[in-house]
This record gives sequence, structure tokens and C-alpha cells, in this order.
Amino acid sequence: METVNQRNGDTELSDILRSQKENFLIRGRLCTDQMRAYNDILHCRTSKMGSHTLTCDTCGDTRTSYNSCRNRHCPKCQYVKQLLWVEKLKCRLLPVRYFHVVFTVPEFLKPLFYLNQRECYSMLFASSALAVKKAASNPAFLGVESGCLSVLHTWGQALNYHPHIHMLVPAGGPDLDHMEWVAAKKMFFVPVKALSQIFRGIFMEKLFFALEANQLRVPEKQKCLYAAMGILKKEAYSKFWHVYIKKTFKGANQVVSYLGRYTHRVAISNSRIVSVNATTVKFRWKDYRDNKTKIMDLPCAEFIRRFMQHVLPNGFYKIRYYGIMSSANSKTKMEECFRLLRITRFISFYQGLSTYEILEEILGRDPFRCTCCNRGRMVYGLAKGKGKEP
Repeated sequence: METVNQRNGDTELSDILRSQKENFLIRGRLCTDQMRAYNDILHCRTSKMGSHTLTCDTCGDTRTSYNSCRNRHCPKCQYVKQLLWVEKLKCRLLPVRYFHVVFTVPEFLKPLFYLNQRECYSMLFASSALAVKKAASNPAFLGVESGCLSVLHTWGQALNYHPHIHMLVPAGGPDLDHMEWVAAKKMFFVPVKALSQIFRGIFMEKLFFALEANQLRVPEKQKCLYAAMGILKKEAYSKFWHVYIKKTFKGANQVVSYLGRYTHRVAISNSRIVSVNATTVKFRWKDYRDNKTKIMDLPCAEFIRRFMQHVLPNGFYKIRYYGIMSSANSKTKMEECFRLLRITRFISFYQGLSTYEILEEILGRDPFRCTCCNRGRMVYGLAKGKGKEP
């Protein structure tokens, strides 16, 4: 086993994975998706990922760089994706207030979730979105057609397994006849306890159906719990399903600013890792019980085990849109919303630009400007004075 002895500020997640690769890779302790993520993060921006050479089209200076892994769980490969996604989102958001709602599940369901991630995460997405839709459309509350943008997170600050949905909900919506825009008051349009009960009922209905259809694997230690629907129902309805409303965003600009640093997070960033030695990892975490930042000390193997819990199934979408915000309604119901709000829907400034042109606009500089002559542009495959732009 390789030894790691990094100074404060020099440590990356890949260093920790490298120190434990014999334990996790050779002994086969990971599933296929986890193995892929482990190898990608381990080899990101190293010779294992290959390299590319850029040449200045003016002075001929060359620069060789190792390729990124582009894995969505890699802490070094999310920044550009985050920038581009946020810019595309700007033109789809309604210029209204937004509520930030968080949906969680009781502790006893977490083993079932981990064993059936694709199925249970999908049920969590669908149940939380349907709960908001039902609550919003109820004339006793607001009586509108609503929508939401939902983001799945599976971790807590200490890297513990904590699947939950962060949801952004417009503070209002078109009435059911689509004749006017009905704005919600300062508070969320339905009491949180009522929303929690609606969410619990919808989720449990979907869960009972999936269990009866034998679509889920039951954890070995919980077979007695899932043996009879009556026992499971009693356990589920004896628990309080935590749904809570966080701060309200005053407009689309605040939402975009928030999403830019939130949606493309991975379980832990390199900046939170304090130090590593041959046996332990120290990292910063926020204890929300007293709202203080603390240092946690974990054995390397336990740290990696916790991190790998948050690798999502291959191809699973962690950001989804529902209701009036769904892609299917982008040119129909969303257009009606802009009309009812009497606001012209703008076209993104970046529409039609290439990825590199967008990056140049966002960063305020040309990322491929030659740093040697400060005049030329770094391009691929330069030969006989010609080359391709990167």
C-alpha cells in the first residue's frame, strides 16, 4: 500500500484513492459504477488519461496537457460544466421569487435506498414533485399549476449517506384556466406539515407498488420489516418525514447565483481536505447542530467507503425539471407564464456560440491566448502554419 503524507492545502482526493487502491480495486470491494469513478478520479489529468499538445499559431510555443476524466464525481471536472449549465439555465427561469424546499426520508429507509438506488432515487424525485404539484393545485392553498427544478444529493457534511432532494419552486403559477398569474404570499403556499404528509403518502404508495411487483431488493437485516405491508406502513407513518423550507430567493438572478455553486457539487471538494497520512484523513465539515465548522478525522479506508457511497448509477440524471418548468413545456406553458407576467422572454446571449467562445465571455479572457508571446492562440495539430482551434 502506498504511503501518503501531504501538507495542508496540497492534498487531493486522488491522493487518498491512490493510497488505498490495493484495498478497494484489487480486492473487488466496489460495484462497476464505483470502479469506473474510482479509476477516473485516480487518473484524472495524468498520463493514463492521455494528453494533448497545443501550439501557438504565432510564435510556435508548445504546451502539453494531460486530459481530464470528465467524470461527474470528480472534484476537478465540474467547474466548466457548472458555468455552461448555469448560463443555459438563465433563459428558462421565470423572473419571480423562488422557494427552496428540501425533502428527506426517514432513517429506516436508507438501507433500502442504497440497495436500490436507481429505483428509489427515481421514486424520491417523482414523489416530491407530485407532492408540490398536488399542494399547489389545491384551491384551498393556491390553486395554480406549479413546477420545480429538483437536484438530488446523497451526502451530509460528514459524508454520511443522506439521500435528499433540493427543490426550487416558483412562488406562484398560472391559475388552472391559464387566465392569470397567481403570486404566492411571503410564506410557502402550503403548511410544511401538510406538504410532508402529502409527500409521505405519495412515496409510500409508490413503494408498496414496487415491493408488490418485486421490483426492489430487500436488505437482509430488514426482511421482517418488509415481510408485511402492515408492519411497514406502521413504521412509515410513525415517523416524521422531514420537509423544510430554506431561504427564499427574490428573483432569477439570485437563483442562478445559488445554483452555480450548488448543483454540480460532489460529495467532497479538494479544498475541504486538510491533511492525509498513511492511515487517516482530516477534512473540514459543518456541524449544523451548532452551525460551526469542525475537523473530522477518519481512517483512509472509511473515508473512501463513505465517498464511494455517493457515486450515482451510470446515466442517472441528478437534475430534473417538472411541471411548467419541464422541457416538454418549455415552448408552451412557460411561454404562457411569461405572457401572464407581461415579461418578454429573452434569448441567451450565449446562444449560437461555441463552448470556447462562451468560456471567453464568462472568464473575461481568452483561455487559449499564448502566455509566451501574448498575441497568438494555442491550437491543435499545427502543421505548415495551419491548425485547428481547441
